[in-house]
Order: sequence, then C-alpha cells, then structure tokens
Amino acid sequence: MEIRLNHTLCRTRSEVIAAATPEVADFLDEWFSPAGFVQGHTSGSTGEPKPLRLLKSDMEASARLTNDFFGITSGTVMLLCLSPDYIAGKMMIVRALLAGADLLVVPPSSLPLATIDEPVDFAAMVPAQVVESLKRDVHRSKLSRITSLIIGGAPLSSATEAELDTLPVCSYATYGMTETVSHVALRRIGDPSMNYKALGNVTFTADERECLVIHAPHFSVRQFVTNDVVALVDDRNFRWIGRYDHVINSGGVKVFPERVEQKIAALLSRRFFITACADEKWGESVLLVIEGDAFPPDREADLLARIRAVVDKYEYPHSVVYLPVFEETSSGKVIRAL
Repeated sequence: MEIRLNHTLCRTRSEVIAAATPEVADFLDEWFSPAGFVQGHTSGSTGEPKPLRLLKSDMEASARLTNDFFGITSGTVMLLCLSPDYIAGKMMIVRALLAGADLLVVPPSSLPLATIDEPVDFAAMVPAQVVESLKRDVHRSKLSRITSLIIGGAPLSSATEAELDTLPVCSYATYGMTETVSHVALRRIGDPSMNYKALGNVTFTADERECLVIHAPHFSVRQFVTNDVVALVDDRNFRWIGRYDHVINSGGVKVFPERVEQKIAALLSRRFFITACADEKWGESVLLVIEGDAFPPDREADLLARIRAVVDKYEYPHSVVYLPVFEETSSGKVIRAL
C-alpha cells in the first residue's frame, strides 16, 4: 500500500511526520530538527561506508537544481520507492518538501510500481527496479506512465537502456555521490552521444589522471575530486569511462572493466564483473567473474568465443572464475573482490 504525503495539506510539521511511514518519519524528524545537518554515509563502493554530516543548506541547493530542471512544483506527483536511509531517498523527500509536491511513498522493492495505479510525474529508481519492471507487462505499462525517471546507484546495461528508450518516458542516468548530495549531472537515455550534462552552474575539469573534478558554486564545499575517469567534452559535458581504481594495466594498456562489461552484458544472463588477475608476462590481465555454478566446458568455450568477437584483444578475459554469491555493499552494489 502506498502512502500519499503532501505537506501542503498539513497544518503542522507534526502532522507531516504522522502521515509518513516510519522510515520517512525518522528522516522528517531529523530534517525538522534545529540541527543544520542530517546524518548520512558514503555508499561503501570502495570500502566500508563512512559517516557524513550532510548540510541541509547543501541538500536544499541540490533539490532546487533538480526541481528547476524537471519543473517540479506543487502540482507534481512524485514517487519515493527508495530507502530514506540513503541519499537518493532523502533527496526525493527534500525535493517534495521544497516544491510542495505530492509524494507517493511505497516500501523499497524490486517492483516499486505494484500498488501505483495513477500516472507519476517524477520518480527515482535503481537499475534493478527498472530491470524487474521491464520484465512484466503490467509493471512495464505502469513504467510507461512516468513522465520523468532518474536512475542511479549503478550503471544500466546497454540492453536495458535500449529497451527503456522504447517507452514514452524521459529517462536519465544520474551522476553524483553522497558527498554532492545526489546528482550534479544527467545523461538522457537514448542520446547517442552518451554525454552527461551539468545541472545549474556546475562545471567540470579533469585532473592529471583524467579523473573528473566537480566545481559546484552552490555547495558549501566548492570542489570535489573524483576517481572517475572521463572524456571531458567541455566544461559542462563529459563521457564516463570508468573508475580509476578499477583500471587494469595489461602490458601498459589501460583496460576499463566497466567498458568491457558494457560490451559483453548482452551475452550473459547472470551477474558478472570484470577485474584484474596477476599475469607473469603482462603484469595484469583481464579476469571474468561470474555468479553461480561453473558453466560446462563447452558452454564456457562458446561464451568466450562470443566475447572475443565483441571486445578488443587486450579486453579479452584470459580466464573465468565462478563465485556462488557476490558480496554486496549495504546499498546493494557488487563488491569487486575474489
């Protein structure tokens, strides 16, 4: 069952909190407190999640950027289907509060539209929710009734993007992090350029590693140095290449696992990732790690033959490893470790 939360219909803050689910109520209680910050934590993508104090002024500034871009107002119907324990969920609530928008709240699940029977103007999801919704006709139809959809937390496969692009939904991949209190750039799904475009007055440069540096004049911290290798188009647009800390150096050639994963995603129905393994000749070589039981030798050989046809020679996996179940961070991201 969804809960409709519209703070413009409530006379007091206590009524807003009373109308919410327990998780949303906990966040609202913190948001309306006298403190100038709320508690958060990093995603834990590259280690243990670290606690953060998120300034309310920064969160409001970020919310205004998104509200302005998507035209979110008091007449907007928004969907919260992400946990308020994480920045994406927190920011949906802040956007709704600032705009006076109507916020539908459902428990986080792989099928977030199960109880939604009305059109939604704006929603945020993670890739797994989009993938599962596309598999079922009823949920696919409901997904089609969302006007604008932002997707973050992990990359979408090229196959999922292509399928999503067939729907009458304006969907965007987001770029951001907890430290920037949600996204600072968006990429329209279906745009062949694959460029992320800055929001508001945000601009970009790249450091000596070719990693993105974010310049955000609306935040208390004006500059963020990332570990994301990018191809900088100009100071407002970039193409994401991969994580600097994931790069495989094979005989002096840099191989970006995320780029290889995108090329071969359509060839595997199981979860997988690309990582490095030690190589006596090349220093490092490419390793394919697949979740679940090992394939029979003939099936593995067939898979590798199909992979060879779509990747460059330095990107080709020299070996395959199987893990029963992938480890995940608290936010659901796969931990790339053997």
